[in-house]
Amino acid sequence: MNWIILFIAGLFEVGFATCLGKARETSGSAATAWMAGFFVCLTISMYLLYKATQTLPIGTAYAVWTGVGAVGTVLAGIFLFKEPVEFWRLFFLTTLIASIIGLKFVSH
Repeated sequence: MNWIILFIAGLFEVGFATCLGKARETSGSAATAWMAGFFVCLTISMYLLYKATQTLPIGTAYAVWTGVGAVGTVLAGIFLFKEPVEFWRLFFLTTLIASIIGLKFVSH
């Protein structure tokens, strides 16, 4: 169950990074709303990370949390912010995903 909580925490990390990107693109009340979304996602993500580390090793949990967030944020950048899709970028993204899966399998 804590692996699921950790994965959801990583998705909320993607949420707060995406909100930062959207806040950067807007101004006024729209930027304020995106920043509010940032703080909500940040709070939820940190709380879920804390809950997951109740039973998972902190080093593994943190690495998986940042990995899920990094992969999701790169994908959000590609699909929402029209960031470039290049071979090496996708190659290293794939190695990051493989590393996250590997940590899951070697952690108790």
